[in-house]
Amino acid sequence: MSTMFAVGPLVHHRYGQIPCCLPPLFTKTPLKSSLNYHHRRTPLSVSYRRPVRTVRATETDATTTLTQTHQTTDVFTHTFPIRRPEKVEGKLIIKLDKGNSEGNWELTVGCTLPGKWILHWGVNYVDDMGSEWDQPPIEMRPTGSIPVKDYAIETPLKLSSKEQKVENLQRVKIEFSSNSSVAAINFVLKDEETGAWYQHKGRDFKLSIIDCLPGNRETIGSKKGSKKWPGALGQLSSMILKSEVVDSDGIERTDDLMGTNQRSTLKSFCEEHPIVKEAFVDNSVKVSVSTCPETEKKLLYMETDLPGDVVVHWGVCKDDGKNWEIPAEPLPIKTTNFKNKALRTVLQRKGEEGASSLFTMDQGFVGFLFVLKLHENTWLNCMGNDFYVPLSSSCALETLSTKSQSEGFIQNVLSDTEKSESSAISRGDALPDSTISEYTDEIINEIRSLVTGISSEKKRKTKSKETQETILQEIEKLAAEAYSIFRSPIPTFTESDVSEDIETKSPVKICSGTGSGFEILCQGFNWESHKSGRWYQELQEKAAELASLGFTVVWLPPPTESISPEGYMPKDLYNLNSRYGSVDELKTLVKKFHEVDIKVLGDAVLNHRCAHYQNQNGVWNIFGGRLNWDDRAVVADDPHFQGRGNKSSGDNFHAAPNIDHSQNFVRKDLKEWLCWLRKDIGYDGWRLDYVRGFWGGYVKDYMDVTEPYFAVGEYWDSLSYSYGEMDHNQDAHRQRIIDWINATSGTAGAFDVTTKGILHGALERCEYWRLSDEKGKPPGVVGWWPSRAVTFIENHDTGSTQGHWRFPGGKEMQGYAYILTHPGTPSVFYDHIFSHLHPEISALISVRTRNKISCRSTVKITKAERDVYAAIIDEKVAVKIGPGHYEPQHQHGNQNWSLAKEGRDYKVWEAS
Repeated sequence: MSTMFAVGPLVHHRYGQIPCCLPPLFTKTPLKSSLNYHHRRTPLSVSYRRPVRTVRATETDATTTLTQTHQTTDVFTHTFPIRRPEKVEGKLIIKLDKGNSEGNWELTVGCTLPGKWILHWGVNYVDDMGSEWDQPPIEMRPTGSIPVKDYAIETPLKLSSKEQKVENLQRVKIEFSSNSSVAAINFVLKDEETGAWYQHKGRDFKLSIIDCLPGNRETIGSKKGSKKWPGALGQLSSMILKSEVVDSDGIERTDDLMGTNQRSTLKSFCEEHPIVKEAFVDNSVKVSVSTCPETEKKLLYMETDLPGDVVVHWGVCKDDGKNWEIPAEPLPIKTTNFKNKALRTVLQRKGEEGASSLFTMDQGFVGFLFVLKLHENTWLNCMGNDFYVPLSSSCALETLSTKSQSEGFIQNVLSDTEKSESSAISRGDALPDSTISEYTDEIINEIRSLVTGISSEKKRKTKSKETQETILQEIEKLAAEAYSIFRSPIPTFTESDVSEDIETKSPVKICSGTGSGFEILCQGFNWESHKSGRWYQELQEKAAELASLGFTVVWLPPPTESISPEGYMPKDLYNLNSRYGSVDELKTLVKKFHEVDIKVLGDAVLNHRCAHYQNQNGVWNIFGGRLNWDDRAVVADDPHFQGRGNKSSGDNFHAAPNIDHSQNFVRKDLKEWLCWLRKDIGYDGWRLDYVRGFWGGYVKDYMDVTEPYFAVGEYWDSLSYSYGEMDHNQDAHRQRIIDWINATSGTAGAFDVTTKGILHGALERCEYWRLSDEKGKPPGVVGWWPSRAVTFIENHDTGSTQGHWRFPGGKEMQGYAYILTHPGTPSVFYDHIFSHLHPEISALISVRTRNKISCRSTVKITKAERDVYAAIIDEKVAVKIGPGHYEPQHQHGNQNWSLAKEGRDYKVWEAS
């Protein structure tokens, strides 16, 4: 499988997908490799001079050398920056030594790689029968340690001045007594700069102080007394995995702890483990195009400082279609034909200075296209497209003119005349910025014309005239009732009935897909919240604080009896005594939130349900309790549970019987249950779990009956990747989410998984160009249907102790600076609110509230480059994330901007 890396931004090369405009232009001089952990952007440089110089072309081979012979005319000179990853190897050193007094020991963990390293660690206690971490005693915690909830500690590694034997060693030392109540020390190493986690053979490092502990098969220092272990235990995992052993039936297994716990005979040891970190090397490719007056041929000289053998995979094109063609001979030496589709030329080495070659081409070609191949599996291209070099001055100037603002290789497509390319519902595109009359009649006429135009589209997938009329009626109603919040482009599909007049405090018209349009959501739990058994009481104590921060909606954990303690394997839906607390405590909590003007979402697991009884074949598919369904309630195509219902309308969840929502009795019972939760418990709306499992039309049925204030579905699937790299274009991914929202008729929003994934790619690899799509809009759901996009950076699945898809470490505030200033409904994770991020999150929420940023606010992307992203929202708020420079004054001189909040690699301004 090939691996592709970014030249600036990078996606893999496909034939027939040639860029329609010139890639971003930079100059990087001199041509010399350098290893960098932090990207620094170099100045823009494009030359269209016409100096005269002499060139000698050796026609016998096309690798012509430049000498003082023929007069030539420069057409185009340009330097492309290249940023490629390179692995840097180091050592993780773990050392156990005796302390200064009897029974005292010192555990030292060190790393020889540069960067900001954090030891994420916890302990097991003697009486702890499980494998979960606890926080260590206060006396064990080194200076600078920070608690992580109630289960771990994070301690930064510091550069050691005493260790002369190991160069650049950063370390942390933990002192403990072998006679304490601590049975084991568990830890993983975290790279704060990249967010990567490093473990021991895919599991947490564990130093056992007691012999009989779960998971002792893979403890460190297991061969006691050795002075030093060679670094031959294999590369450490770059993502955190669960440490528990799991049987084939999916049930956690722990070792037998019934015997007497025995103290390990601790012995000093020192282990070394290889550790690999991905750093970045900056290189460049420089091209110069000239015309030889005597032969009238185009001469393209290319040079690069890339190491090793560099292969140019290239072709030429004759028109704006940029279809690859092979030019006539002569060709450069070391050139081969690749499947009659392209040519491959090995650049000639120039010693340690790099490699170069000269390409000659006849008249008639307008462009030179290429990608680079470094070795067997590494390809380099530009911004996800092929490099493109114009071969004439007119083409060069025309290409340059297509670029947006001064440094803009990201084009802001916000034209007033831009038309939707396909059906509004099938594509989800929103209308571009346009001038909207202050008179309601004119607005309605414009919307009516828009919908009429959409109805006549041949590509329209929605054939129902009734649906089209409903769209028209609801948009008219919205325009008439809520013009005050209609600052953003009007989507070309059903918008919600919502009105908000802050000044006059008029009643708010609510739609379940958006709430008031100004909601800020708090996820009020994490994966460990059930463990205390009194979570409802604990959260009640924080209700007033959450309200003061500006949260308007809180999402509570699943309330029902469940096979799993977290609540996502429900059994008896009417039994609301859960690991989080009793039904009475839940009612008290909901009442408390209502007292501080916070709406409450219940986490409704409608896709699957755990059975009470087995059928005649021993399969668990017979249900008890008030909803005593039989196997007709289970879909027929789930191979594990032998259902007699119809085939599933979505994807199966294989851990429990998938419910068949096509059955009338199932929908009737679920609607009654949801209405009961609304009335008796007081829930205001829903967070819907695993909605990929059943058709969105059933969700509309449930929403119509329960009339929630706000509803959001979890539609989660993988983004698009090629050769191990995230694709720039994630339209297919967000389209699937849009399709589900549309199936609900907009009665529910959806978590914007697309935006989270793109933020990961942008921040992890310093590729902030990813945050603008091909039309200059946000690339997630928030760019197509912002009012139904619930943006987030972390939740109980992706973060917490599960860590399935953890947001890049140390960059969380960049993520929050993005979602809390942009349209959509932002969701903030509980763990982040009650952490060291609290003051910064609070400040950003205040900025959003002060400036009345809503789920429909407008976004104008002003910069999306390799190291910086910037945007203006509603002409009121400016934001930039990334290490690169940006100041709104430079782009918007007619407005005065004042800095509202800044932090590590982000800034937010307000218009004054």
